[in-house]
Amino acid sequence: MSLTVEKPHLCSECDKCFTYKSHLLRHQRNHTGEKPHLCSECDKCFTYKSELLTHQRSHTGERPFTCSECSKCFTRKSHLVEHQRSHTGERPFTCSECSKCFTIKSHLVIHQRSHTGERPFTCSECSKCFYLKANLVVHQRSHTGERPFQCSECSKCFSQRSHLVKHKESHIRGTI
Repeated sequence: MSLTVEKPHLCSECDKCFTYKSHLLRHQRNHTGEKPHLCSECDKCFTYKSELLTHQRSHTGERPFTCSECSKCFTRKSHLVEHQRSHTGERPFTCSECSKCFTIKSHLVIHQRSHTGERPFTCSECSKCFYLKANLVVHQRSHTGERPFQCSECSKCFSQRSHLVKHKESHIRGTI
């Protein structure tokens, strides 16, 4: 016996179909950029209520997902699932080029850029390209002069956290 679900509600932007009109309307926020769910603590806005609820845990400190192996707690179930792979050794995401395996899909996607040469993040100031968004963010500080990492000992500021860590080690060794 086969069950066919009718999906009469078509998205005019991407041709995805939905069973319920409410699901179509929620999906269309992906195209409009509408973010109707506002955090009362910090005024961040979210597309979906579930995203807001997860975000609010950053204010409450709630971590409802607990690892049964080591009792480490997480704000998202997906983070718990990823963490549990550290106990099981499971690496379900495999590179088709070199067969290297990963515990998290996004790590595979980033790794694959080493084979393709893709650098999807471009600096708007100088057009230099990066394979990681975080690398672009650090690079952009060379244009803005931003130095967000401050030493608690001497108040010297750094553009990268790793430079601050290295600097703090020199305080410990007494070489400053």
